[in-house]
Amino acid sequence: MFFDELTPVIKELAGYPIAFLGGFASGLLRLNLAEEPVKSWLTQKGISIGTAPTHNGNAPQSISID
Repeated sequence: MFFDELTPVIKELAGYPIAFLGGFASGLLRLNLAEEPVKSWLTQKGISIGTAPTHNGNAPQSISID
């Protein structure tokens, strides 16, 4: 049961170990790729960072139920 939930993580780790570990480390360190100095370092390495998608009103709305 627990192994079934970890299967996608293990497949990604086996397929792309460097990218997976880099993403895992940045998540643990809570690095935002769009902030300095990470952004300038990635730009220097030739990696472009996409911006976050803008919401055009079709996104789910939050509601409160009494």
